[in-house]
Amino acid sequence: MRFADVIRRNALSKSVLGLLCLAVAGAIGAQTPAKPGEDSVRPGVNERFLSDDLDVAHFIGVFEGESREVSVQRERIAKALDVSPGMTVADIGAGTGLFLPDFDRAVGPEGRVYAVEIAPKFLAHLRERAQREKLARVEVVEGLEDSVALPAASVDLAFVCDTYHHFEYPRSTLASLYSAIRPGGSLVILDFERIPGESNDWVLEHVRAGKQEFRREIESAGFQFEREVEIEDLKENYVLRFRRP
Repeated sequence: MRFADVIRRNALSKSVLGLLCLAVAGAIGAQTPAKPGEDSVRPGVNERFLSDDLDVAHFIGVFEGESREVSVQRERIAKALDVSPGMTVADIGAGTGLFLPDFDRAVGPEGRVYAVEIAPKFLAHLRERAQREKLARVEVVEGLEDSVALPAASVDLAFVCDTYHHFEYPRSTLASLYSAIRPGGSLVILDFERIPGESNDWVLEHVRAGKQEFRREIESAGFQFEREVEIEDLKENYVLRFRRP
């Protein structure tokens, strides 16, 4: 069963009360005044992850299980990013920390890994995981809904895995990424293929736009498109690489 189908099945299995609560939360979010300068592109998209009731163990199973092709192809993806010793890598929307061991190993003793998250429960889990697995180069960073909250010119490579469609304020968040990435550094976006008539209903409903629109947004933020990275057996997702001039 594919990752997107697992997410859809889990969502459908929730109680009616839970669904009503989410609907009400979404309606409230839609009525919340927009942040100055930018309207939310998807009010409430992160509501579930910001909840105090977030079940981290459940998402470890979902994000790192065999139903998710990103998890199955993790080593190929990590290798395709061309991380080298001494680099500073930012994992934006690090979630449960799937890629952190690979990044920690790849940057070596002189490198650094920022694990950026906005979900409190994931932040606590990431700190615990880094300590338990002795990921000495990993620094957990609490991001904001409209900013990655990283120092200016501090990052060689920012990796956004299945998270760009969760950017509620993409223009502001991209501006913060542009600031954080050093000139000549890279931004890599991995996200779901969203193709009407081909993608399943969960992707069409959950992911707000397709690859070309996301690319236009990122280029509008000042990044230069370099290439689409081809990764064998990656079918539900695509990988786009950009350069910060």
